[in-house]
Amino acid sequence: MSFSLPDFRRKWSCRGYMSARAAMVTVALGLSLVLAEKAEARKYAAPLDIFGLGAPPRPRTAVHSSKIPLPKPRPEEAPKATDEAAPETEGKPAPDKPSGKPAEAAPPPEKQLSACRLALTEEIAVAPSIPDIRGPGACGGEDLVRLEAIVLPDKRKVAVKPAAILRCTMASAIADWVRKDMVPLATSLGTTVSDLDNFDSFECRGRNRIAGAMLSEHGKANALDVRAIKLANGQSIGLTDRTLSREVRERVLHSVCARFSTVLGPGSDWYHEDHIHLDLAQRRNDYRICQWNVWDPLPQVAPLLPAERPEEAPPREVAAKPDAKEGADDEAAEKSSPPEDKPVSGKKDQPHKPATKKRR
Repeated sequence: MSFSLPDFRRKWSCRGYMSARAAMVTVALGLSLVLAEKAEARKYAAPLDIFGLGAPPRPRTAVHSSKIPLPKPRPEEAPKATDEAAPETEGKPAPDKPSGKPAEAAPPPEKQLSACRLALTEEIAVAPSIPDIRGPGACGGEDLVRLEAIVLPDKRKVAVKPAAILRCTMASAIADWVRKDMVPLATSLGTTVSDLDNFDSFECRGRNRIAGAMLSEHGKANALDVRAIKLANGQSIGLTDRTLSREVRERVLHSVCARFSTVLGPGSDWYHEDHIHLDLAQRRNDYRICQWNVWDPLPQVAPLLPAERPEEAPPREVAAKPDAKEGADDEAAEKSSPPEDKPVSGKKDQPHKPATKKRR
């Protein structure tokens, strides 16, 4: 058998190429199978690795397949569980199980009473406590009461009309002032106190009701405006009444200026001409303000009215005539004048002088 290159090319020109392609396809298929087996080997342990391409198989995650430790068996000598503990836990829900009823909110702790509230008893004043007030601009306050009446030592009550909303300390000061100062004053007048005229107490506002002014002590429930103190006999002590005795008003002035840190009345400004302002404002060095002018009583007769004309005064027509008038007018005046007004004998030549009125 002879072999030559031309003969080979003539016989195997196409088949040679086809066989080479087939070999390449075969190699590619083999590699794909090897890779597939390698991937399978990761999941399952391969008994044989002929080509050495398979990596050692990865174990499956052992977290889920690990065994959960079980509790130790109960020893035989342990006492058996009984139902004796059932009554103790009966009615108490388990801590892990939510109860069907909603949990009740714990009641708020009771507020501690202040020393003033403990001292302001029903034997001194009818002043029930009210909730704290939290208004705009720091209005309001704590430890507030509604002062309705002041109880006197003889158990009679002085009504505060209308009831005043005040701090406990201010209400206590008002009660002491009425009990220790106003009752003796009324006793000296032969009567006793019945009512206290409250003009203004708590009101969230600026001073003198001016917009933008500093917060008034009324806005802090620390002030009271008083117009009058009514007596049991029907009379009234008007604190700014000029027809009232000056001595009585001065006694009221000295009493309030000794008890309160601020007293404003007539003479301080025109806002306090018809009432007296009392408060317990705290100032540096315990500074106090007492501005109240006790005016003199008004006169019984108005000074603008003329005094009564005396009987000995000449008639108004004669007194009103000027000296420069002629004799004709004088003759007419003499005729019209009554006979008692004629000049006395011996004084005819003297000119008549008009009468003058003296002021009294």
